[in-house]
Amino acid sequence: MKKDTIDKLFQDMRSDFDVEYPNFGHQERFLSKLKNQNSASITHTSGKFNFWKPFLSIAASILLCFSIITLLKPSEKIKDLASVSPEMSQAQSFFTTAISEELLKLNDAKTPDTAKLIDDAMEQMEILEKEYESLKIDLTNSGDDKRVIYAMISNFQTRIDLLKSVMETIENVKQLKQNNNENSITI
Repeated sequence: MKKDTIDKLFQDMRSDFDVEYPNFGHQERFLSKLKNQNSASITHTSGKFNFWKPFLSIAASILLCFSIITLLKPSEKIKDLASVSPEMSQAQSFFTTAISEELLKLNDAKTPDTAKLIDDAMEQMEILEKEYESLKIDLTNSGDDKRVIYAMISNFQTRIDLLKSVMETIENVKQLKQNNNENSITI
């Protein structure tokens, strides 16, 4: 039943279909036009484009490889004393704790009389800290050279000694001031 309706539909629309045949030689003319159009586009693109296209693709490939290598390359992490060994990590922790305690004592002891002395000590501490940063870079570059490790430990000890020395000087200043006050009261 469905087949009958489709056939009937086609018979009714037969007058609307284009059933005429093209003129004689139509296929040859069409193929020659197609060939001419195709060869014209080939000659047009074969000039400059083919000369620089390979160079452009090589440059793009090099740029892409360079970008990928740069992005994927892990940046070198700057080592410190703790990265050498667990013992050095403990030593660094000890030194930083001792330095922090001495800095707290120094800040507590700051008075108008000792301010200049403490400020000078802090400048020296900044210099020693910059030296330590330089030693960290040297340690990264040298690959755990023992001389650099000893220099880093020495830097920590120098900072602690500096802070203890300043604290002793502050104590001496306080004692001198107290002795002068006692002498002035008794006179």
